[in-house]
This record gives sequence, C-alpha cells and structure tokens, in this order.
Amino acid sequence: MSETTHDGAVAMSAPPASDEGLSPAQRAQKYGLAQSGARPSLPDYIRQLWQRRHFISAFASAKLTAQYSQAKLGQVWQVATPLLNALVYYLIFGLLIGTRKGIPDFVPFLVTGVFIFTFTQSSVMAGTRAISGNLGLVRALHFPRACLPVSFCLMQLQQLLFSMGVLVLILLGFGQMPTWSWLLVLPALTLQFVFNTGLAMVMARLGSKTPDLAQLMPFIMRTWMYASGVMFSIDLILKGKHVPHFVEVLLNGNPAAVYIDLMRFALIDSFTHKQLPPHVWAFAGGWALLMGVVGFVYFWKAEERYGRG
Repeated sequence: MSETTHDGAVAMSAPPASDEGLSPAQRAQKYGLAQSGARPSLPDYIRQLWQRRHFISAFASAKLTAQYSQAKLGQVWQVATPLLNALVYYLIFGLLIGTRKGIPDFVPFLVTGVFIFTFTQSSVMAGTRAISGNLGLVRALHFPRACLPVSFCLMQLQQLLFSMGVLVLILLGFGQMPTWSWLLVLPALTLQFVFNTGLAMVMARLGSKTPDLAQLMPFIMRTWMYASGVMFSIDLILKGKHVPHFVEVLLNGNPAAVYIDLMRFALIDSFTHKQLPPHVWAFAGGWALLMGVVGFVYFWKAEERYGRG
C-alpha cells in the first residue's frame, strides 16, 4: 500500500492488519489469486486437451504439408523414404546376408516391417523435439503442452496412411489378395498409435530438459530396429541357438516386434498364427495401455515447467 505526503513524496504504508502473519500462499488464497501457468488437475487437463482436438488435427496437417515443402518431389518423399530404406535392407540383409531364406513372401514381409517400425521410430524422434523444437510457441501461447507430442504422432499416422496405399499395391503385386484379416489392421494401428503417443510424451519431457537426447536417439532407434525383426524372422534367427529363455521372451515381447507381427499376420497369407508369439493381442493391448497411461501422466506432471528456464 502507498500514500502521498503533503510535500508530494510517496510513502509506503504497512499492509492491512488483517494480512499480518499470512504467508504468500495464504494471502494469494485469501484474494483468489492463482499461479500463472500452474498445472491443472488431471481431469481438467484431459478436458482442455479434448477441447483443442481441432487445433491438434490442424497443427498435424500443417506440419505434414510443410515438412517437404522445400523438396521438388514434395510429399512423394513420405512414401519414397521408407521404400528406399526397404530396398537397401533387401539388398544387404535379404541378398547378401540371406535373411530371406525360409521366409515366404519376403518382400511383403520386409516392406511391412519397415513401414510399421518407421511409424514408431518417427513418432519417438518427433516427440523428443516436440517441446525443445517449439519453444516459441510454448512460451507465446497458453495451451495444454500435450497437444504438441499428440500432434506429431498424429502427423506420423497420417504419413503412414499415405504409405499404406503403396504397401497395398506391393502386396497385390506379390499375390496377396484382400481377405477379412485385413480388417485387423485397424485395431493393430490403433494400439500402436496409443503406444507411440505415450512413448513420445515420455521423450518430449526428457527432451525438453536435455536437448542433446535428440542426437542420441538415432543410435537407440537403430538398435531397437535390429532387435525387432524388421529385416528377418526372430523365430528363424533363434531356431537352433541356445539363448537364455529371458532373451527369447524379451525379443518376442518387444512392443515394436509385436505390432509388426500383428500387421504381417493381418496382411500376409503366409504369415500364420504359428509365427505369432503367445498372447500377442494381450501384449499389444498391454503395451498400449501401459505406455499410454504412464506416458500421459509423466508428461502432465511437468506441465508447468515446459518452456521455462
């Protein structure tokens, strides 16, 4: 409080007696003041996120359009990039190393693995930079920060759907005719999207404080890819080898391998249920539920710290 003296000087007076002895928190509560940028409760946070669903969709579409705006081929690279990767893996692993032996329909097997793993890989990489790469937006506008990793995962899903059109042509070209099992693509992709989004939120929080993590992630993702049976059959690689049982369980329960196996089972006639790990749908649902819930809560816990410091 301040008051003006008879000579025009400003003098500070003591706060009203009723405020004496109150802590800053108690005083703020008394006058109905709230912390700027404070983390809302989890139900409120979910409600705010749902209210901005149109922003999430529009932001994802805009990012996807802008991603290849400087390239002459434009969005053709959305499909060309995973196809070129599949070609390289076919030459090195399929022909030189010989991982195609014992795998009927190796080309559909390989291309499906590359496309599905790329979906997870791109989601994680984009999530790592979701906060640190958009600090201007985070500091300028008030919105649930979870909008960013969700938008980037939605962008990768849209990109995968473009690629799926080419994948269908490849499947048809190698004699895979549409069957009722193709409908399993929808629940498999839904579960993978939830898993990817939860993992992207974990990486977004970690990446917001450690930008160097983005430089390390390509090596981690490459190692994960080699352990996920993208270019080879895990069953054939393990056959006849005396590996510890827990290693076999880890490889078969690897979430990336689980979602790849489900897509292969849905799309490729020669990939039967005998090649699926036991309880594969339980694994797929469990990973999606675990990572979706844990990732969302973990990200929400640091909501008020994003873009600060």
